[in-house]
Amino acid sequence: MSLLLDLGVPPHIVREIVGHSDIEVTMTIYAHASLDEKRKALSRLSAALA
Repeated sequence: MSLLLDLGVPPHIVREIVGHSDIEVTMTIYAHASLDEKRKALSRLSAALA
């Protein structure tokens, strides 16, 4: 389900797909950003500030 979030599917839709009653559960389990995504984000920030 992390892939769904990575693909831009809204968290409330992922919550419905996996059947969690609380969005907090979904976000705690699946919304951790990958190290690669963090690097990409910081690289884009660095480029924007340069």
